[in-house]
Amino acid sequence: MNYRILLIAFCFAACSISACSDNVDEELSLSREVSKQLGTQLKSKLVGAMKSAGPEAAIAVCNLQAIDITEEISNKNNLEVGRTALKIRNPSNQPDAWEIKQLRWFAAQNDSGADIKTLEAHEVIKEDGKKIFRYMKAIPMQEPCMLCHGTELAPPVEETIKSLYTQDQATGFEIGQIRGAFTVKVAL
Repeated sequence: MNYRILLIAFCFAACSISACSDNVDEELSLSREVSKQLGTQLKSKLVGAMKSAGPEAAIAVCNLQAIDITEEISNKNNLEVGRTALKIRNPSNQPDAWEIKQLRWFAAQNDSGADIKTLEAHEVIKEDGKKIFRYMKAIPMQEPCMLCHGTELAPPVEETIKSLYTQDQATGFEIGQIRGAFTVKVAL
């Protein structure tokens, strides 16, 4: 009799773990997809603005349209998606403790020769007594990013950044470094 109870308890626990695991797989897949959406939409807007009016216009797009794009994707998918970094431009993108930990891990992995394009992290945590699925995907520094985030900025670009972001920290990057990360929070 005790063996039956033990077996039933084991089966129940195994099913619960499997259900949890499936849920995390779904959240991971969704997080990857919304991060990709955010990156694609932002890149499209930035490249379009750069081609039509130069880097100063791209900075304005980041300042004005990035928030709307982020909110639209978040609301559509019933989650929070955004961008963050250790060196931020927009104060509203300040990383929380979990994000800082992941960004530092990404940097250590990058320093060890890992491919930035593959760097991601996810975890289920408790926040205010609720289970939250957290996800981050590293954003690599690429050639087009150098115009606004590199080590040498054109004076008009520097002036535009200073006028829109008085506490900017997001310059001085080199190609191959981690610029920041897409971050996702999903309530479970």
